[in-house]
Amino acid sequence: MKVLLDVDRKYEETHVTIHCREMDDTIKQMLDFLKERETEFIVGKKGEEQHILKPDTVHHFHTEKEVVIATTAEGSFKVKEKLYELEEMLPSTTFIRLSKSVLANLYEIRHFEPSFNGTLAVHFQSGNVEYASRHYVGKMKEILKLNRRNA
Repeated sequence: MKVLLDVDRKYEETHVTIHCREMDDTIKQMLDFLKERETEFIVGKKGEEQHILKPDTVHHFHTEKEVVIATTAEGSFKVKEKLYELEEMLPSTTFIRLSKSVLANLYEIRHFEPSFNGTLAVHFQSGNVEYASRHYVGKMKEILKLNRRNA
């Protein structure tokens, strides 16, 4: 891998460009590292109060009647971002999509339990339970490497 750095006062903001033949784990890790630095906090609203939420404290995001809710140990907070926006801005090695309406922090998941119709019940450290739809189960297994065969 070749790394080039061009430091010059003529640049008003920092731009990062990655040229590669194909996307691999190293590139994904670099992108996630950059995303983590870019997304230092998310603003959540509880009642009339605005709270600063660090992404790593969020157990999961879910939608309720077209409103996105961030669930943390301190409670639930409304956030202005849409679920797809959060998915784009948060590191894919930490946050995974469970369904159309849930984005979960991998580090806040306690365990999985098979459920009806090929879905998975996802149990969080907080005691909350969300369900991973069949469409996302394969992607989750890939991310978690659960589909590795034991030798």
